[in-house]
Amino acid sequence: MSSPVSGSLDTLVLAPLSLDQAIDNFISPIATAISDAVFWAIPLPGGNEFPLILAWLLGAGIFFTIFLGFQQLRPASIRHSSHVMRGHFSRRTDPGDVTSFQALATELSGTVGLGNIAGVAIAIATGGPGASFWIAVAGLVGMSVKMSEATLGVKFRVINEDGTTSGGPMYYLRDGLASIGKPKLGRVLATMFAICTAFGVIGAGNMFQSNQAAYQLAMFAGGPDSWIGTHMWVVGLIFAILVGLVIVGGASKIGAATSKIVPFMGLLYVIMCVAVIAANVSQVGSAFEAIWSGAFTGHGVAGGVLGVLIVGVQRAAFSNAAGVGTAGIAHSAVKTRRPAQEGFVAMWEPFIDSVVICTMTAITIIITGVYRNGDADGVQMTAQALKTVAPWFSSLLTLAVVLFAFSTMLSYSFYGKKAVGYLFGNSTTAEHIYNALFLILLIIGAATNMTSILGLADAMLFLMAVPNVLGMYFLAHVIAREIKGHRERVDAGVIPQVPEEAQAGMMVANEATAEQLETADAEYALRAAAQDARSKELELGHTAPDTERDYLQHLPDDHEIFTIMDRDGNPLKDTSREE
Repeated sequence: MSSPVSGSLDTLVLAPLSLDQAIDNFISPIATAISDAVFWAIPLPGGNEFPLILAWLLGAGIFFTIFLGFQQLRPASIRHSSHVMRGHFSRRTDPGDVTSFQALATELSGTVGLGNIAGVAIAIATGGPGASFWIAVAGLVGMSVKMSEATLGVKFRVINEDGTTSGGPMYYLRDGLASIGKPKLGRVLATMFAICTAFGVIGAGNMFQSNQAAYQLAMFAGGPDSWIGTHMWVVGLIFAILVGLVIVGGASKIGAATSKIVPFMGLLYVIMCVAVIAANVSQVGSAFEAIWSGAFTGHGVAGGVLGVLIVGVQRAAFSNAAGVGTAGIAHSAVKTRRPAQEGFVAMWEPFIDSVVICTMTAITIIITGVYRNGDADGVQMTAQALKTVAPWFSSLLTLAVVLFAFSTMLSYSFYGKKAVGYLFGNSTTAEHIYNALFLILLIIGAATNMTSILGLADAMLFLMAVPNVLGMYFLAHVIAREIKGHRERVDAGVIPQVPEEAQAGMMVANEATAEQLETADAEYALRAAAQDARSKELELGHTAPDTERDYLQHLPDDHEIFTIMDRDGNPLKDTSREE
């Protein structure tokens, strides 16, 4: 190639930048500044660094685990959560759009993905087998954070005029902090969270997902020179069409889709891992020994912290997203009137994501030894491990990656739409515009690789945890009152299961009739008042009656219920009620 001095004139003329290059160059300094601030780290011995955002998230998990009395690990809590998940404690007349199981699937669809496949492999390659131990620990303490987010999400959600719900950190930061005398702080934190969410999900939830799914399909089809490799925008277009068909139906359609996709893709992936483990069953004991011993060596700890929670889990919002706040949005749409019920469902998300699926990936990679291949990326390592049993498992892994990406697009579109709705006063027009932009960026994301936008999105996604966790600390006593009060009342038999014919359902949200909905608030207020009276009779310490009694406040003054009780749920002394 000629030098600029002696060469022809055309070697001196800079070629025009492509659109994605121009955008990347413009955003790069902004993304770098925000990313450096969010991921600012403290130097540690041995050349390692400890990001403060990591301390912020793990600190929240440890705090709420202790503050709530290890609720997520108690056998009684686990039994109760299984009943709530199956719809035994929710009525079809309860406000909301989806079932508890659908909300669980929606949140899992946004967290289970490349972080579980690629992130774990990279973490183990970086820090050794002991890294997987710290993934599981982070998942166990993260369960309490998800429990808290979901509880607040339902407690402070808004029931719209059309019967749909709007909830999440935006609302519990604004209204929750206002309820404890900090309205200005609440509004600031809520706005900050909504802005970070709107931008964060754009990159991490659609552009990155469509790009990685298109890339995996191109590799499966023959590489960058294959037809898919040279037409990756087509993959983005197909995703945009499929996502658009689902999200146009709102939370109920998203919940219905994810409740089918998530169990299928999770089961598919686990079966492949089990097949590898079964074929190498004699090595399982050695794998667990390597995990345990490696977890407490310097290399293992460094790998767990840096490899898992930075390199690997960064692409999946710390894998389980505990502290980021998305669980509060997903579970705010559930058909229920008791906030703490959703907390006992949401607590399973970090367990399934970080304890079950990540551990399956880890054992699969460790027993096959593929993590010692430093040339392979995360997905390739997992694919190599699966191919040791059946070469065609790589095809199923490609399918799993595509399904993981698609389900993540669905859930993140919902999170972003709700954040934009909050910023624009629940404007449906703003939400529709956001949805359209989300779909367009799916196509652009598949065909381009604007690293600065993805870096900015990652930083904004993690930045969501700053206002969310701060607000949760202020509302810690509210969370404890709801969760401990609910558990106490359920254990005492004050809150019974709903008759089967009236249950909200599990896989499909059972719709109530117009007549049932007309009397639902009054009937619930009567039941709530009776339960409160029974709680007082039993001298329960955490009755948490405030949310349930709120339904009395919404009834008109001339409602017949006020012939037997006042708006606080207290029976009128001069009125007797026939049993």
